Amino acid sequence: MSTAPAAPADLLPPTATPGLAGVLGDAARSLGTEVGGPSAGLALAPGSRVCVVLVDGLGWEAVQARLGHAPVLRGLVRGGEPVRAPYPSTTAASLATFATGVLPGRTGMLGYTVRSPLTGGLLNLVSWNAHPGPPPEPTAWQREPTTFEALVAAGSTVTSLGPTRFAGSGLTRAALRGPAFVGADALEDRVDAALAALRRPGLVYLYWGDLDKVGHHEGWSSPEWGEHLGMVDAALGQLLRRAPRGTTVIVCADHGMVDVTSRVDVADVPHLSAGVQLVAGEPRASHVYCEPGEADAVAARWRDVLGDAAWVLTRAEAIAAGLFGEVAQRFHDVVGDVVVAAAGTTAIVDSRTQTPASIGLIGMHGSLTSAETLVPAVVEVT
Repeated sequence: MSTAPAAPADLLPPTATPGLAGVLGDAARSLGTEVGGPSAGLALAPGSRVCVVLVDGLGWEAVQARLGHAPVLRGLVRGGEPVRAPYPSTTAASLATFATGVLPGRTGMLGYTVRSPLTGGLLNLVSWNAHPGPPPEPTAWQREPTTFEALVAAGSTVTSLGPTRFAGSGLTRAALRGPAFVGADALEDRVDAALAALRRPGLVYLYWGDLDKVGHHEGWSSPEWGEHLGMVDAALGQLLRRAPRGTTVIVCADHGMVDVTSRVDVADVPHLSAGVQLVAGEPRASHVYCEPGEADAVAARWRDVLGDAAWVLTRAEAIAAGLFGEVAQRFHDVVGDVVVAAAGTTAIVDSRTQTPASIGLIGMHGSLTSAETLVPAVVEVT
């Protein structure tokens, strides 16, 4: 195990307590559609309309610290409890878990990037491209059925609202398939589209990603993040005021964020780069793919160099610990030979494959800390 403090049980992704994995299932059951999978314990009253708003990067701890910018959210979170996002606490993994109700080990959405079994190169599970290409077919990679699909099969009207570029994208086809997609780029247009969809009974899913972008570039503690949070809060207020009476509105997120204060570059540390073929994942949640027979030695060196800056596990240790939930056999080799979760506010980067812009980001996520994994799942009935 790592020389970092052993990851306590409450930092590991939930299996018996599913957290984010149960939010959409609870919404479906409130509409009268019994779906398999876990519950987030939201105890929703039966109804005919649900709107789930997922704000990318809206971590529970960050929201609690910045509630002065968010009077609507302040009212929603008062007395509420967070749910936990899966590991890795990153968009591709969390959106798939949110939509399917199962953890990343079964969806194969194991990080921002992973090693492609087709080529041995990097596969980006957000942009759905591979270097070298081609990427796998999205529906062949992520085979778990979505709760959206179950609702549609049961006769419900399901609408997904997101950026126009998401229509038919690899991530949409892999993780979010099932709903009728409506593209709208401005937040106010997305809210208007949600209100239009809510004229009919059913479920509306509204995704907003720009808070995460601001956090990456400016940090969640920045004035810019607070200002954008205020804009999101105002849009939520509009949605709550204008939605049909009796609409259940759920506000949740895919992950939180930490503002990084130190970086370790694998390319600059021979003890880290030795025996390593490829570093994938992201700076807070790395998959390290090793030369044949080198995994144990690489893990030992990374533990020695990183100390309490990271939890370092071999693939076998990570799978046995349930870090990704149950891992489907076909994804065992997609998990890194060594799995590294950054502690504190450290980022582990590799300038051989990552751009200076990505290395220089301030806000990052992916690891096990509560700042990254705890997210809201708050409810208001209009």
